[in-house]
Amino acid sequence: MSINEYVKFMTQTVVQHFERSPQERKTIRQEKKDQKPPLLFRWFGIVPYALMLFFKRKKS
Repeated sequence: MSINEYVKFMTQTVVQHFERSPQERKTIRQEKKDQKPPLLFRWFGIVPYALMLFFKRKKS
């Protein structure tokens, strides 16, 4: 991608962002946030979940 294409892409992205209403930007941001997995799973994968299930099963 050449520099001109990159500048054009970034300009279009910024213009699209500011053409949206503040409420619409807020809802999009919230939807992205809701789709993310919990922080513990993002950092360490499935290991914390497996340990949690193991210890819960052991207590019962």
